[in-house]
Amino acid sequence: MITLQGITWNHTRGFVPNVATAQRYHELHPDVEIRWQTRSLQAFADYSIADLAEQFDLLVIDHPSIGEAAAHQLFVPLDTVLPRAFLDDQAAHSVGSSHPSYEYEGHQWALACDAATPVASLRADVLDRLGEAVPQTWDDVLRLARAGHVAVPAIPIDSLMNLYMFWLNEGETPCATPERFGSNDVGERALNALRELVSACDPVCLTRNPIQTYEAMSRTDAIAYCPFAYGYSNYSRPGYAAKPLAYANLVTRHGERLRSTLGGAGVAVSAKSAHREIAADYARFMSEPSIQKGIYVQAGGQPGHREAWQDAEANRLTDGYFTSTLRTLDEAWQRPRYPGYIAFQNDAGHVVHAWLRGEATVQATLDALNRLHRQYVSEVCA
Repeated sequence: MITLQGITWNHTRGFVPNVATAQRYHELHPDVEIRWQTRSLQAFADYSIADLAEQFDLLVIDHPSIGEAAAHQLFVPLDTVLPRAFLDDQAAHSVGSSHPSYEYEGHQWALACDAATPVASLRADVLDRLGEAVPQTWDDVLRLARAGHVAVPAIPIDSLMNLYMFWLNEGETPCATPERFGSNDVGERALNALRELVSACDPVCLTRNPIQTYEAMSRTDAIAYCPFAYGYSNYSRPGYAAKPLAYANLVTRHGERLRSTLGGAGVAVSAKSAHREIAADYARFMSEPSIQKGIYVQAGGQPGHREAWQDAEANRLTDGYFTSTLRTLDEAWQRPRYPGYIAFQNDAGHVVHAWLRGEATVQATLDALNRLHRQYVSEVCA
């Protein structure tokens, strides 16, 4: 018996579909067993993938870690072991830039088994009770927030992701040059926009990630709307949450739809695996369109293949989650992926969080973001 060890994050979306596909793969290949373990959502974002690649054959990862993986050859380049026709199909059916986000320096280092970006969510019944329509513009969001009916995840990592979104909306791409994170005038407007929203929400938002936000929305009637949080189709499925959520595309601001920061997850094969070909074949199996729109989504997964997002049955299972948010996925912005970016992301998130807590001036915040950006980019070039 060949046993492969895998690591993913500790939510239904990240764990259960992997177990389901592993079981089916074992039924088709009785001499192969795949065991999945979990780590926290925060560890998913910031734990060393080098350490994980030493311990596991299969890793579910965040695409900004690809630069580090490529620099240190931590993963198997999947284009060297998987059929070109399969990879071409994955590229042709990417949800937004999910598939290419795992391509780096000419190689495909992971497969986009999962796709996500911050999208809007709501309790339709609470909005109806309040006599409110679903917000369509940023002014609508602020008005509803000031009335006490809005929540947003605002822990450090999510605060940075949301800052990127406002930076883009103010007309500039963050982290576009090695010299600076961005310009002061754009940065000040973006920081103020984010703090205006967070200040209008319950301060507990500063301690919640997307999962905790969705749990709060689905367990009580206190929150009617969340303007952006990494989407989890589970909460729109009958029987999963006590009070199901509905999902929608992002609102417009300055006349343009907000563009959120691409997330999702990819499955990679450790270069240290003693069974890399088998591990890669399982990664292919779980990413095939028939599996993605079949047992993967049926087990609570959030597929990375476009056919699954457009599949009628997948949308029936999730109250239209996929078709209701696909535009936002297609428009999402892809983060930098240079080696060391994950460390930058961790540090920069705390800088933004201090601003939101009122513990730093806007200029000190901008100076810190620019300094950190230069520091981590220069380490790559050194």
